[in-house]
Amino acid sequence: MSNAARIRWGRIVAGGLLAELAILIVALPFAFVASGERILFYLVPPACLVMTFVFGRWTGNRVESRYVLHGTLAGVVAALVYIAVTWNQTLPSSYVLAHWLKVIGGAAGGYAASRSRRITSDKLAGANIS
Repeated sequence: MSNAARIRWGRIVAGGLLAELAILIVALPFAFVASGERILFYLVPPACLVMTFVFGRWTGNRVESRYVLHGTLAGVVAALVYIAVTWNQTLPSSYVLAHWLKVIGGAAGGYAASRSRRITSDKLAGANIS
């Protein structure tokens, strides 16, 4: 397998773990301020989408190809981390939705990384022609 086609598992795992940590950092203060978990039902799903987008893009920024795959897998890792932590617990439906949003956010972040890489490559190619 060529170096460009290699899947960067270390980066994927780091992106997923960092996304999950960022979600906790964003959500936990609201739980303490609001004195309850009810606000988390509304806060966690969008936070999952945004944070996995950010870290899906971060994951995709350092790879040479398969940007969307790398971002998606980072979102899967983030979902699996939370599933492992809450194993044998009944989760509200909004948290189950949040797991899907992690995967979607990661994929979108990988796509954004591919677009920014393509735009940068096009600019560099244009600069070399002149």
